[in-house]
Amino acid sequence: MQKTKAALWEFLQGLGKTFMLPVALLAFCGIMLGIGSSLSSEAVTDNLPFLKAEGFHLVFTWMANTGLVAFTFLPVLFAMAIPLGLAREDKGVAAFSGFVGFAAMNLAVNFYLTARGVDFEDEEAVKHYGTAEVLGVQSIDTGLLGAVAVGIVVSLLHQRFRTQRMPDALAFFGGLRFVPIISALVLSVLGLLIPLVWPAFNGWITAVGRGIGHTGVLGPFFFGMGEVLLRPIGLHHILVAMFRFTDVGGSGAVCGDNVSGALNMFYAHLDCAGAPNAAVTDATHFLSQGKMAAYLGGLPGAALAMYHCAKRKMRPEIKALLVSGVVACVVGGITEPLEFLFLFVAPWLYAIHAVLVGLGFLTAATLGVFIGNTDGNVIDWLVFGVLQGSTTKWYLVPVIAAVWFAVYYFLFRWAITRFDLKTPGREEESGQGDEDAAADVVEKPARELVAGKYDAVAILDAIGGVGNIRSLDNCITRLRMTVLDAGQVDEARLKKLGAVGVIKLDDHNVQVVIGPQVQSVKDAIATMIPVG
Repeated sequence: MQKTKAALWEFLQGLGKTFMLPVALLAFCGIMLGIGSSLSSEAVTDNLPFLKAEGFHLVFTWMANTGLVAFTFLPVLFAMAIPLGLAREDKGVAAFSGFVGFAAMNLAVNFYLTARGVDFEDEEAVKHYGTAEVLGVQSIDTGLLGAVAVGIVVSLLHQRFRTQRMPDALAFFGGLRFVPIISALVLSVLGLLIPLVWPAFNGWITAVGRGIGHTGVLGPFFFGMGEVLLRPIGLHHILVAMFRFTDVGGSGAVCGDNVSGALNMFYAHLDCAGAPNAAVTDATHFLSQGKMAAYLGGLPGAALAMYHCAKRKMRPEIKALLVSGVVACVVGGITEPLEFLFLFVAPWLYAIHAVLVGLGFLTAATLGVFIGNTDGNVIDWLVFGVLQGSTTKWYLVPVIAAVWFAVYYFLFRWAITRFDLKTPGREEESGQGDEDAAADVVEKPARELVAGKYDAVAILDAIGGVGNIRSLDNCITRLRMTVLDAGQVDEARLKKLGAVGVIKLDDHNVQVVIGPQVQSVKDAIATMIPVG
């Protein structure tokens, strides 16, 4: 039972991590689309006539069209990214097979509907099946859910058949070549089942979305709080993806097309003229505007409180840590470097933080702030708020952020001093951790540091060495590992080496929170792990 639970944890962790590749592209494309569409719109060019020049118009139109890449092909990007992320070897073949499986599934759906004589122009048929053009094929728009299903199936097929041996006469089709072949066959069969089950399944998802919609501003409140509460175990990506890309986050007509998912609806609105309708406005309540109270105000206030509560002689040492965390939060929308400074010393304070984030979503929705995208950082505020005009009510964000800054600052300062919380700069001075760190330098004086700060050799040793690692990967801010024995992971030493926090989900699944430089740390450690 415990082994099954560990395997499930590992799978869910890996699945959530695979979402990051397309989501990162989506965030960039969203910025391109936001800048291009706003600076080429009549509302802006009427006030800034020089932008009407042909050169400017062509550049901004090109930016908007480039931004549509991720939005237009989002499902197939997920279908490729999931097997790419879950595969431990031959990742290129896994991604290629993901595309093959996704195409085969939709062609099979087209075959079934055509054989049944379904009229793709009939409104009743379109409504019943949810038909749409997918990769140039008339199929059923299963969106993110269909893409995730394809990705999971292909990843399992890749794991099972990657080394498949065939008879001599068919040896050419064996090994890695067999993975896209079996993916096409299996997904083609599954594609025949989709028209039978999707109408009912889609109805359930739509019902969930409508149920959340009927909660009004409480829906965004619970969403924002839930995302923060799931963040320590790394499953928030799955929750967020459901709201961004499926009917759970809303659905409705945008510029004549029916669109599902909060982020999809917001991007579709950017690509067409006119004011947003109620469906788009309601869906956008689940996007970055709700995060801005905590990201631009609250967490920086908490950081300042931790700085003022630190021992005076320790403040110079923790200043860089806190400043880098604030920059990552305000500019990059990455909150873990700050959140994990108090998560482990006061989980109840983290729970209060989750409630305050939820209240930020509720406040933005109540006041009618209309700023979308994914990150909730200052870039989103500028591109999707300021540049889009006063209708977004971007001018309310600094006011809300200032209120949250004051609330977080006084709350955290009171909690830290009242309960003597061991936030950075308040730890007992034992000197043992410093001796361990000094020993690392003495033992390996020629060792290179990763990104000028992180000692990959010492971090690997603190994890338990090469022999303790079964799998190694990373998301935006943390190393994600499956280890033989989590007890061998030295949490105190890892923190001395620069880790923000260590999460032991069970006896085998461990996460080490590094921060924005985690990719460099992971790559350096990977070079020290034997292949095969």
